[in-house]
Amino acid sequence: MTNPKTARFLKSILRWVDSDAGLGDASPETGRRVEWLRILPFIILHGMCLGVIWVGWSWAAVLTAAGLYFIRMFAITGFYHRYFSHRSYKTGRYRQFVFALLGNSAVQRGPLWWASHHRHHHRFADTDEDPHSPTRQGFWWSHIGWLTSAKHFPTRSAYVKDWMRYKELVWLNRFDTLVPMLLAAGLYAFGAGLEAAAPQLGTNGPQMLIWGFFISSTLLFHATVTINSLDHMLGTRRYDTPDTSRNNLALALITLGEGWHNNHHHYAISTRQGFFWWEIDITYYLLKAMSWLGIVWDLRPVPEHVRTPARSRPQPRTQPQ
Repeated sequence: MTNPKTARFLKSILRWVDSDAGLGDASPETGRRVEWLRILPFIILHGMCLGVIWVGWSWAAVLTAAGLYFIRMFAITGFYHRYFSHRSYKTGRYRQFVFALLGNSAVQRGPLWWASHHRHHHRFADTDEDPHSPTRQGFWWSHIGWLTSAKHFPTRSAYVKDWMRYKELVWLNRFDTLVPMLLAAGLYAFGAGLEAAAPQLGTNGPQMLIWGFFISSTLLFHATVTINSLDHMLGTRRYDTPDTSRNNLALALITLGEGWHNNHHHYAISTRQGFFWWEIDITYYLLKAMSWLGIVWDLRPVPEHVRTPARSRPQPRTQPQ
Protein backbone atom coordinates (compact mmCIF):
# COMPACT_ATOMS: atom_id res chain seq x y z
CA MET A 1 0.00 0.00 0.00
CA THR A 2 1.35 3.41 -0.96
CA ASN A 3 1.97 5.83 1.88
CA PRO A 4 -0.64 8.65 1.71
CA LYS A 5 2.08 11.32 1.77
CA THR A 6 3.95 9.58 -1.03
CA ALA A 7 0.76 9.25 -3.09
CA ARG A 8 0.02 12.93 -2.62
CA PHE A 9 3.58 13.82 -3.65
CA LEU A 10 3.37 11.70 -6.80
CA LYS A 11 -0.01 13.15 -7.76
CA SER A 12 1.33 16.68 -7.35
CA ILE A 13 4.21 15.87 -9.69
CA LEU A 14 1.90 14.17 -12.18
CA ARG A 15 -0.40 17.20 -12.24
CA TRP A 16 2.44 19.22 -13.74
CA VAL A 17 1.69 17.43 -17.02
CA ASP A 18 -1.79 15.97 -16.44
CA SER A 19 -4.14 18.38 -14.69
CA ASP A 20 -6.75 15.64 -14.19
CA ALA A 21 -4.45 13.44 -12.10
CA GLY A 22 -6.10 12.78 -8.74
CA LEU A 23 -9.13 14.79 -9.77
CA GLY A 24 -11.53 15.22 -6.87
CA ASP A 25 -8.89 15.24 -4.15
CA ALA A 26 -9.36 18.94 -3.47
CA SER A 27 -11.86 19.99 -0.83
CA PRO A 28 -13.10 23.27 0.65
CA GLU A 29 -10.83 22.68 3.66
CA THR A 30 -7.75 23.19 1.45
CA GLY A 31 -9.13 26.48 0.14
CA ARG A 32 -6.44 28.86 1.42
CA ARG A 33 -3.53 26.49 1.91
CA VAL A 34 -0.71 27.03 -0.56
CA GLU A 35 0.15 23.84 -2.44
CA TRP A 36 3.86 24.56 -2.87
CA LEU A 37 4.78 21.42 -4.78
CA ARG A 38 1.88 21.78 -7.19
CA ILE A 39 2.78 25.38 -8.02
CA LEU A 40 6.54 24.80 -8.29
CA PRO A 41 6.51 25.25 -12.10
CA PHE A 42 4.75 28.59 -11.59
CA ILE A 43 7.46 29.64 -9.13
CA ILE A 44 10.15 28.55 -11.58
CA LEU A 45 8.47 30.61 -14.32
CA HIS A 46 9.03 33.72 -12.20
CA GLY A 47 12.47 32.72 -10.94
CA MET A 48 13.83 32.10 -14.41
CA CYS A 49 13.31 35.78 -15.24
CA LEU A 50 16.45 36.38 -13.18
CA GLY A 51 18.32 34.56 -15.93
CA VAL A 52 18.46 37.91 -17.73
CA ILE A 53 21.43 38.71 -15.45
CA TRP A 54 23.47 36.07 -17.28
CA VAL A 55 22.02 36.09 -20.80
CA GLY A 56 21.80 39.87 -21.24
CA TRP A 57 19.55 41.39 -23.85
CA SER A 58 19.32 42.13 -27.55
CA TRP A 59 16.75 43.94 -29.64
CA ALA A 60 15.85 40.63 -31.29
CA ALA A 61 15.04 39.03 -27.92
CA VAL A 62 13.19 42.07 -26.52
CA LEU A 63 11.07 42.49 -29.67
CA THR A 64 10.26 38.78 -29.64
CA ALA A 65 9.13 39.07 -26.01
CA ALA A 66 7.00 42.12 -26.81
CA GLY A 67 5.46 40.46 -29.87
CA LEU A 68 4.59 37.32 -27.94
CA TYR A 69 3.13 39.41 -25.13
CA PHE A 70 0.82 41.16 -27.60
CA ILE A 71 -0.21 38.02 -29.51
CA ARG A 72 -0.87 35.98 -26.39
CA MET A 73 -2.64 38.80 -24.58
CA PHE A 74 -4.98 38.99 -27.54
CA ALA A 75 -5.41 35.21 -27.35
CA ILE A 76 -6.40 35.49 -23.68
CA THR A 77 -8.72 38.46 -24.09
CA GLY A 78 -10.16 37.66 -27.50
CA PHE A 79 -10.34 33.86 -27.29
CA TYR A 80 -10.20 32.61 -23.69
CA HIS A 81 -12.33 35.48 -22.39
CA ARG A 82 -14.67 36.80 -25.06
CA TYR A 83 -15.12 33.50 -26.90
CA PHE A 84 -14.74 30.57 -24.50
CA SER A 85 -16.02 32.37 -21.39
CA HIS A 86 -18.81 34.48 -22.90
CA ARG A 87 -19.44 33.15 -26.43
CA SER A 88 -19.69 36.74 -27.65
CA TYR A 89 -19.15 35.71 -31.29
CA LYS A 90 -19.03 32.55 -33.39
CA THR A 91 -16.45 30.61 -35.36
CA GLY A 92 -15.88 27.11 -36.72
CA ARG A 93 -14.67 24.07 -34.82
CA TYR A 94 -11.22 24.01 -36.42
CA ARG A 95 -10.67 27.69 -35.73
CA GLN A 96 -11.84 27.44 -32.13
CA PHE A 97 -9.20 24.76 -31.52
CA VAL A 98 -6.53 27.04 -33.00
CA PHE A 99 -7.83 29.79 -30.72
CA ALA A 100 -7.53 27.43 -27.76
CA LEU A 101 -3.95 26.52 -28.71
CA LEU A 102 -2.96 30.17 -28.90
CA GLY A 103 -4.61 30.90 -25.55
CA ASN A 104 -2.93 27.90 -23.97
CA SER A 105 0.48 29.21 -25.07
CA ALA A 106 0.00 32.11 -22.61
CA VAL A 107 0.68 29.70 -19.69
CA GLN A 108 -2.65 30.42 -18.00
CA ARG A 109 -3.99 26.85 -17.91
CA GLY A 110 -6.45 25.30 -20.34
CA PRO A 111 -9.41 26.97 -22.06
CA LEU A 112 -12.08 25.08 -20.11
CA TRP A 113 -10.38 25.73 -16.77
CA TRP A 114 -10.08 29.44 -17.59
CA ALA A 115 -13.66 29.78 -18.82
CA SER A 116 -15.17 27.80 -15.95
CA HIS A 117 -13.54 29.89 -13.24
CA HIS A 118 -14.38 33.09 -15.05
CA ARG A 119 -18.05 32.13 -15.37
CA HIS A 120 -18.08 31.27 -11.67
CA HIS A 121 -16.58 34.69 -10.93
CA HIS A 122 -19.36 36.44 -12.85
CA ARG A 123 -22.04 34.48 -11.08
CA PHE A 124 -20.68 35.33 -7.61
CA ALA A 125 -18.67 38.53 -8.24
CA ASP A 126 -17.50 40.16 -5.00
CA THR A 127 -19.33 37.72 -2.74
CA ASP A 128 -17.77 35.10 -0.47
CA GLU A 129 -18.08 32.58 -3.32
CA ASP A 130 -15.97 34.68 -5.69
CA PRO A 131 -12.54 33.00 -6.05
CA HIS A 132 -10.69 36.30 -6.39
CA SER A 133 -12.52 39.27 -4.91
CA PRO A 134 -10.16 41.93 -3.48
CA THR A 135 -13.00 43.34 -1.37
CA ARG A 136 -13.52 39.96 0.31
CA GLN A 137 -10.10 38.31 0.33
CA GLY A 138 -7.67 41.21 -0.15
CA PHE A 139 -5.42 42.32 -3.00
CA TRP A 140 -2.78 39.59 -2.93
CA TRP A 141 -5.27 36.76 -2.75
CA SER A 142 -7.28 38.17 -5.67
CA HIS A 143 -4.14 38.84 -7.70
CA ILE A 144 -2.26 35.58 -7.24
CA GLY A 145 -3.09 33.74 -4.00
CA TRP A 146 -6.23 31.98 -5.23
CA LEU A 147 -4.20 30.25 -7.95
CA THR A 148 -2.01 28.53 -5.34
CA SER A 149 -4.93 26.78 -3.63
CA ALA A 150 -5.91 23.18 -4.37
CA LYS A 151 -9.54 24.27 -4.22
CA HIS A 152 -9.13 26.10 -7.52
CA PHE A 153 -6.92 23.62 -9.42
CA PRO A 154 -9.72 21.52 -10.97
CA THR A 155 -11.84 22.72 -13.87
CA ARG A 156 -15.37 23.63 -12.74
CA SER A 157 -16.91 21.29 -15.31
CA ALA A 158 -20.51 22.21 -14.51
CA TYR A 159 -19.89 25.68 -15.93
CA VAL A 160 -18.49 24.50 -19.27
CA LYS A 161 -20.80 21.70 -20.35
CA ASP A 162 -21.20 23.51 -23.66
CA TRP A 163 -17.48 23.01 -24.36
CA MET A 164 -17.04 19.55 -22.83
CA ARG A 165 -18.53 17.94 -25.94
CA TYR A 166 -15.43 18.89 -27.93
CA LYS A 167 -12.91 16.11 -27.23
CA GLU A 168 -9.98 18.13 -28.55
CA LEU A 169 -10.69 20.95 -26.09
CA VAL A 170 -11.03 18.50 -23.20
CA TRP A 171 -7.69 16.91 -24.17
CA LEU A 172 -5.92 20.26 -24.45
CA ASN A 173 -7.40 21.37 -21.14
CA ARG A 174 -6.11 18.21 -19.46
CA PHE A 175 -2.56 18.44 -20.81
CA ASP A 176 -2.30 22.20 -20.50
CA THR A 177 1.49 22.35 -20.11
CA LEU A 178 2.26 20.73 -23.46
CA VAL A 179 1.83 23.82 -25.64
CA PRO A 180 3.85 26.10 -23.31
CA MET A 181 6.69 23.55 -23.23
CA LEU A 182 6.70 23.33 -27.02
CA LEU A 183 6.76 27.13 -27.22
CA ALA A 184 9.72 27.28 -24.84
CA ALA A 185 11.62 24.66 -26.84
CA GLY A 186 10.79 26.44 -30.09
CA LEU A 187 12.07 29.76 -28.75
CA TYR A 188 15.34 28.17 -27.68
CA ALA A 189 15.75 26.66 -31.14
CA PHE A 190 14.83 29.99 -32.75
CA GLY A 191 17.50 31.81 -30.77
CA ALA A 192 20.11 29.17 -31.56
CA GLY A 193 19.21 29.41 -35.24
CA LEU A 194 19.59 33.19 -35.21
CA GLU A 195 22.95 32.88 -33.47
CA ALA A 196 24.19 30.66 -36.31
CA ALA A 197 22.51 32.47 -39.23
CA ALA A 198 22.64 36.09 -38.08
CA PRO A 199 25.26 36.51 -35.32
CA GLN A 200 25.10 40.30 -35.75
CA LEU A 201 21.74 40.24 -33.91
CA GLY A 202 23.55 39.30 -30.72
CA THR A 203 21.10 36.69 -29.53
CA ASN A 204 21.19 32.95 -28.82
CA GLY A 205 19.06 30.11 -27.49
CA PRO A 206 19.23 30.86 -23.74
CA GLN A 207 18.61 34.57 -24.26
CA MET A 208 15.60 34.01 -26.51
CA LEU A 209 14.21 31.49 -24.03
CA ILE A 210 14.52 33.87 -21.08
CA TRP A 211 13.05 36.87 -22.87
CA GLY A 212 10.58 35.24 -25.25
CA PHE A 213 9.15 32.73 -22.79
CA PHE A 214 9.88 33.46 -19.14
CA ILE A 215 9.86 37.27 -19.05
CA SER A 216 7.08 37.64 -21.61
CA SER A 217 4.87 35.02 -19.92
CA THR A 218 5.40 36.45 -16.43
CA LEU A 219 4.53 39.99 -17.52
CA LEU A 220 1.54 38.63 -19.42
CA PHE A 221 0.25 36.78 -16.38
CA HIS A 222 0.48 39.75 -14.01
CA ALA A 223 -1.09 42.12 -16.55
CA THR A 224 -3.99 39.70 -17.00
CA VAL A 225 -4.74 39.28 -13.30
CA THR A 226 -4.76 43.02 -12.63
CA ILE A 227 -8.33 42.77 -13.91
CA ASN A 228 -9.15 40.45 -10.98
CA SER A 229 -7.46 42.69 -8.44
CA LEU A 230 -6.83 46.32 -9.42
CA ASP A 231 -9.84 46.62 -11.72
CA HIS A 232 -12.10 45.97 -8.75
CA MET A 233 -10.27 48.64 -6.74
CA LEU A 234 -9.13 51.51 -8.98
CA GLY A 235 -11.11 53.39 -11.61
CA THR A 236 -14.55 54.78 -12.34
CA ARG A 237 -18.02 53.23 -12.29
CA ARG A 238 -20.44 54.21 -15.05
CA TYR A 239 -22.95 51.46 -14.23
CA ASP A 240 -24.43 50.48 -10.89
CA THR A 241 -23.52 46.79 -11.08
CA PRO A 242 -23.90 44.55 -8.01
CA ASP A 243 -20.10 44.25 -7.68
CA THR A 244 -17.09 46.58 -7.44
CA SER A 245 -15.97 46.40 -11.10
CA ARG A 246 -14.42 49.59 -12.47
CA ASN A 247 -13.26 51.12 -15.74
CA ASN A 248 -9.56 51.89 -15.95
CA LEU A 249 -7.82 53.27 -19.06
CA ALA A 250 -4.32 52.23 -18.00
CA LEU A 251 -5.40 48.63 -17.45
CA ALA A 252 -7.31 48.70 -20.73
CA LEU A 253 -4.11 49.63 -22.56
CA ILE A 254 -1.92 46.89 -21.07
CA THR A 255 -4.65 44.24 -21.51
CA LEU A 256 -5.86 45.31 -24.97
CA GLY A 257 -9.28 46.41 -23.74
CA GLU A 258 -10.06 44.38 -20.63
CA GLY A 259 -9.76 47.42 -18.38
CA TRP A 260 -13.32 48.54 -19.23
CA HIS A 261 -14.38 46.11 -16.55
CA ASN A 262 -17.43 47.95 -15.23
CA ASN A 263 -18.79 48.01 -18.79
CA HIS A 264 -18.12 44.30 -19.02
CA HIS A 265 -19.86 43.39 -15.78
CA HIS A 266 -22.81 45.52 -16.85
CA TYR A 267 -23.22 43.57 -20.11
CA ALA A 268 -20.87 40.60 -20.23
CA ILE A 269 -21.96 39.01 -23.52
CA SER A 270 -20.93 41.90 -25.75
CA THR A 271 -17.86 41.35 -27.94
CA ARG A 272 -16.96 44.98 -27.32
CA GLN A 273 -15.90 46.10 -23.84
CA GLY A 274 -15.03 49.68 -24.70
CA PHE A 275 -18.64 50.76 -25.18
CA PHE A 276 -17.84 54.25 -26.50
CA TRP A 277 -15.51 55.33 -29.30
CA TRP A 278 -13.02 56.93 -26.91
CA GLU A 279 -12.67 53.72 -24.87
CA ILE A 280 -9.74 51.99 -26.56
CA ASP A 281 -10.45 48.29 -27.03
CA ILE A 282 -7.73 46.77 -29.21
CA THR A 283 -9.08 43.25 -28.84
CA TYR A 284 -12.41 44.32 -30.28
CA TYR A 285 -10.73 46.08 -33.20
CA LEU A 286 -8.81 42.89 -34.04
CA LEU A 287 -11.91 40.70 -33.72
CA LYS A 288 -13.80 43.11 -35.95
CA ALA A 289 -11.04 42.84 -38.56
CA MET A 290 -11.20 39.04 -38.28
CA SER A 291 -14.96 39.22 -38.91
CA TRP A 292 -14.32 41.14 -42.15
CA LEU A 293 -12.06 38.26 -43.22
CA GLY A 294 -14.72 35.66 -42.35
CA ILE A 295 -12.65 34.08 -39.56
CA VAL A 296 -15.28 34.92 -36.92
CA TRP A 297 -18.85 36.15 -37.24
CA ASP A 298 -21.97 37.25 -35.36
CA LEU A 299 -20.14 39.60 -33.02
CA ARG A 300 -22.59 40.56 -30.29
CA PRO A 301 -23.15 44.34 -30.15
CA VAL A 302 -23.97 46.57 -27.20
CA PRO A 303 -27.64 47.58 -27.48
CA GLU A 304 -28.21 51.31 -27.12
CA HIS A 305 -30.56 50.87 -24.15
CA VAL A 306 -27.79 48.95 -22.38
CA ARG A 307 -25.00 51.33 -23.32
CA THR A 308 -26.67 54.58 -22.27
CA PRO A 309 -25.98 55.23 -18.57
CA ALA A 310 -29.31 56.96 -17.96
CA ARG A 311 -31.12 53.78 -18.87
CA SER A 312 -28.77 51.33 -17.22
CA ARG A 313 -29.98 48.91 -14.58
CA PRO A 314 -28.08 46.50 -12.32
CA GLN A 315 -27.90 43.08 -13.92
CA PRO A 316 -28.85 39.84 -12.10
CA ARG A 317 -26.14 37.40 -11.12
CA THR A 318 -26.51 34.83 -13.84
CA GLN A 319 -23.98 32.56 -15.49
CA PRO A 320 -22.86 34.34 -18.70
CA GLN A 321 -23.02 32.27 -21.86
